[in-house]
Amino acid sequence: MKARALLSLALMLQAGAAFAGSITEPSVERSAPNKVTVRWTDADPVDVFVSDRPDATVDTARRVSRNDRDGHHDLKGSAAQRSYFLLRDRASGQVVRVAERVLPLEQGSNFRDIGGYAAADGKHVRWGLIYRSGGTPLLSEADLRQVQALGLAKMVDLRSDEERVLAPTRIDGVPYTAVGYSMGPMVANLGKNKSDPMKGIEQIYRNFPTQLAPQLRLVFRSLLAKEGPLAYNCSAGQDRTGFTTAMILSALGVPRETIYADYALSTTYRRPAYEMTKIDPAAHADEPVALFFAKFQGNPDQAKPKPLLTAANKPYLAFSFDEIERRWGSVEGYLEKELGVGTADLATLRATYLE
Repeated sequence: MKARALLSLALMLQAGAAFAGSITEPSVERSAPNKVTVRWTDADPVDVFVSDRPDATVDTARRVSRNDRDGHHDLKGSAAQRSYFLLRDRASGQVVRVAERVLPLEQGSNFRDIGGYAAADGKHVRWGLIYRSGGTPLLSEADLRQVQALGLAKMVDLRSDEERVLAPTRIDGVPYTAVGYSMGPMVANLGKNKSDPMKGIEQIYRNFPTQLAPQLRLVFRSLLAKEGPLAYNCSAGQDRTGFTTAMILSALGVPRETIYADYALSTTYRRPAYEMTKIDPAAHADEPVALFFAKFQGNPDQAKPKPLLTAANKPYLAFSFDEIERRWGSVEGYLEKELGVGTADLATLRATYLE
């Protein structure tokens, strides 16, 4: 709930720039397995439209509420059907698009859309085009149908060689890319600083800009090629996936406060029991990475995600930004010098993924 409150605060602070008209704080939450609730704030009455297409307009969507003044509307609908809402202020004509942030998967973790955030030039990140996720080795058949309905054009797996063998994705039929590496050094980093685990976490995040550069080149190459909806993931969908998301949102001109708020949502939306298949330590006695995950699975305290903050309330992700600014001067410098994403590419990304 704290993560949601942080995101709500970030959106409120941006309300004047984010929405040119009078509709603010739009959100969609699943209030029951077969019902979603769309909410907003507006002094004027609002018309509510719904579609299964993220690019729908008020002319192509179905109107489900007219002259709505109470700031919310409930709509019945199966989790298998992803809905995109259009809110139209009846006085100004302003139209705001909003959708459910997280996919309501039965056996998935942290699979969510990064659309809707206020970005460069008063625009917003388009819904239905960029998804971030945790591991997907245990998705149910119903979950697979939900994911299939997204029409993914590409998946980029940020996980190590060991993780991909231990917990292969269940998502088939989507072009899939990964860059091989061992998670051993990350595990060793955490083990070196048992008296001060934060030192290990800080080093891991400081390493991300170089460690994940090959994967980020794949991600940005796919985005620039306009191949269609993209999904990328690690195991928890919070650390490596959080850094990747931070670079995409930064490239789109999303403010740092909003990036941190989106990052913090992993604490709300992670479901660790579905991120990794059950590991038998005896069967993997000589495999440090497998034993690392087995240790977490055997610790009931790890079943509940922890806030991604230092004792001083600094987001772990800030260490990655610190390292980028120290070595490359800015995120823009990192994108250009390390990833080959220059000024013209940023313009293309914003033209494609903002509205």
